[in-house]
Amino acid sequence: MGILENYREVLENVALAAKDAERKPESVTLVAVTKTHGAEKILPLLKAGHRTFGENRVQEAEKKWPALKAEFPDARLHLIGGLQTNKAKEAVALFDVIESVDRPELAEKLAAEMKKQNRPLPCFVQVNTGEEPQKSGIAPKNAVGFVRECREKYGLNVVGLMCIPPVDDEPAPHFAFLKKLAREAGVRELSMGMSGDYPLAVQQGATFVRVGSAIFGERETPKA
Repeated sequence: MGILENYREVLENVALAAKDAERKPESVTLVAVTKTHGAEKILPLLKAGHRTFGENRVQEAEKKWPALKAEFPDARLHLIGGLQTNKAKEAVALFDVIESVDRPELAEKLAAEMKKQNRPLPCFVQVNTGEEPQKSGIAPKNAVGFVRECREKYGLNVVGLMCIPPVDDEPAPHFAFLKKLAREAGVRELSMGMSGDYPLAVQQGATFVRVGSAIFGERETPKA
């Protein structure tokens, strides 16, 4: 199937999962993940009316999104990958939502840049629910306190939590755990679920699902 057919199927699956959970389909936002995909694949979705997209890397997003945003100024771009503090300036300038706040140094740098650029962006705290040493994210035991620190010390607008469950784990317990942490932290948004498990994430309470390959096909190899 083509990109638009895939996109419509994903939207339908989101709606069905929401209804199964006795939720309104519009309570879930689909973040179309465009990492490694060029503008020619993104444009059909923009022209079809989709407006929420996700990218993993600042450098890659800078190559394609300024032109796309100039043409579609209401498009909203989420940073869903890890962020180095030395890229905070560029991230704040280009993105509309930062989903990967995971340490005090980054929170402090983002807060300073947002103040400097007068762009108080919504943020998510990324939680390493599987406590994987190689993965970004705040430790679950520190998540609630870190949300409070981001808000009270740095003045960040933390609206929710984000997670990426371990590849080999059943994702449902991780989604349920993130929902519990969000409740304890007093945040409403939950960014969880990707191409392989987004219907389950919706049933578990996701308000944002990050779907790439189920829409665009397998990732393209980035050009050097």
